[in-house]
Amino acid sequence: MRHLPTSRRSRGPKRGARPRSERTRSRRAACRAAPSRDTFTIDMNEKLRTYRGGVAVVTGAASGIGRALTQELVSRGSHVVAADLEIGALEELAERLNGDGLKVRAVELDVTDHEQVSAVVRRAADEHGRLDYIFNNAGIGAAGSVFDHSLDAWERVIDVNLYGVLHGIRAAYPIMREQGFGHIVNTASMAGLISSGLAGAYATTKYAVVGLSKTLRVEAAAEGVRVSVFCPGVIRTAIIEGGKHGILLDSPETRGVGESDVRRTLRGEFEKTRPMDPNAFATKALDQVAANRAIVVVPGRWKALWWLERLSPSLGERFARIVLGRTTRTLQEKLSRLRAGAVEPS
Repeated sequence: MRHLPTSRRSRGPKRGARPRSERTRSRRAACRAAPSRDTFTIDMNEKLRTYRGGVAVVTGAASGIGRALTQELVSRGSHVVAADLEIGALEELAERLNGDGLKVRAVELDVTDHEQVSAVVRRAADEHGRLDYIFNNAGIGAAGSVFDHSLDAWERVIDVNLYGVLHGIRAAYPIMREQGFGHIVNTASMAGLISSGLAGAYATTKYAVVGLSKTLRVEAAAEGVRVSVFCPGVIRTAIIEGGKHGILLDSPETRGVGESDVRRTLRGEFEKTRPMDPNAFATKALDQVAANRAIVVVPGRWKALWWLERLSPSLGERFARIVLGRTTRTLQEKLSRLRAGAVEPS
């Protein structure tokens, strides 16, 4: 048996309405925090469990991919700590999945807060004596051109999509290194593999998550820790609905049109891409995690665009320009009709 060190929480001030520079200093201090001497005990003869009897933390678990991953992990016999800001939806999910025994614990979590993430991950390891998986899945989108991105939009998307992943890694990786096994799974996007438009902040963070995951996979292999990154194609999730999940950027094209009408129009274009059901995604993605795939692209048809991007970046860019042009023209036409008071067909 070996005793594993726990991570020290940041002693910086609580997040709140603070200047950006102060929040950045607090985050950096938290990320530099060294392990403390508090311990829990684990049998060092144990190995990664796939998936029966394993322990997993899933962020962004109240909806979309995170919710589907939680359900699929439970169906495969895992114990899951499901974390999200939307605690009401999480508690409803946990109550349903815990019908014949405690399998899911719902936790309210803001992934942009390093202290909170560290506490959730540490408690999961303490309660079960192990940590097999962390799925750093929480994310938000921002729809619009780079020109229309506000600084607030950039900061919010980076806070959630990049620092949220980094905080999860910082919390889980030391535990997994010490126990000699574990699997870190980060959610990026096809937007982190191919050229695209109208998603500047989102694509920036997803490329960063892919790069971080590939680097960590190389480094962590010697420690017995696996790392994978999800790069989903279009999945039917709540990002398009806005709120906590997505930011609709102000632009000349959308001015004079109600936000609900803009989102309905975007949703119509979204449906043309044949979005995949998140439950189907979770089933296929977890099979690939079990096979220790480095980059998980689901649905499989999206691999064609990834291959094109790698074969000829210039062709990938040209294709992205064509798609952007068609999408922009379609949106402008529909929004112009809405602005003029015309009724869009359902």
